[in-house]
Amino acid sequence: MSKIRRKFVVPGDLIVRGDYKPVANVYREGNSIYSLKVGLSEIEGRRVRVIPLSGRYAPRVNDVVVGIITDINPYAWTVDINSFFSAFLPATDVFGKRFSPERDDLTSRLKLKDVILAQIISFDRSKDPMLSAQGPRLGPIRGGHLVKISPVKVPRLIGRKGSMTRMIEEATGTRIIIGQNGYVVINGPPEKIPLAIKSIEMVEAEAHLAGLTENIQNFLSKSLGRKIESEKFDGE
Repeated sequence: MSKIRRKFVVPGDLIVRGDYKPVANVYREGNSIYSLKVGLSEIEGRRVRVIPLSGRYAPRVNDVVVGIITDINPYAWTVDINSFFSAFLPATDVFGKRFSPERDDLTSRLKLKDVILAQIISFDRSKDPMLSAQGPRLGPIRGGHLVKISPVKVPRLIGRKGSMTRMIEEATGTRIIIGQNGYVVINGPPEKIPLAIKSIEMVEAEAHLAGLTENIQNFLSKSLGRKIESEKFDGE
């Protein structure tokens, strides 16, 4: 398993020299790769990227997002996905091909302020993203507490192979649903939700720091008065 190397960088900083592949928020000059953003550089194997410290969500096809219903017309729901773009969930996706605006009432399925888990199925910057709520785990999210974090911090909240999310869930007895757009829904015992929220806020605040997993582990152990174990991966 390849070890991940991380460091804090600003635009123009040299990250690495050699035969590496630029992945995101970096550029190559000759044999060197430099940062385009303020953030955390990651070198994993031959792949190099920078995770920015801030920024709005940029929609991408196939991303799974948490959205909030903000408007309803006879043919679709308008959905806030924490982006410069609003997204649309067509009524035919929910009611099927036999949908009729004269017969079918959209509010019977989704109302204003309802929260959904959906997938972006089309987006080309010339029109707003189109969503689908059909598929495993997708659809309305009933109950729970909604938290907003910077979309660029989502990979750190998930952790390698989901390790950070699992540690917080197992320690707090909660279930955490993470949208790649930075909206997060927490379900579970009401008395444990504040601890899960605090843990998520710590991940967002300290995403650029080394030893993040250990910091969250120690925080949870101290808060609960018992040792919390974390999954260990090379480079974490």
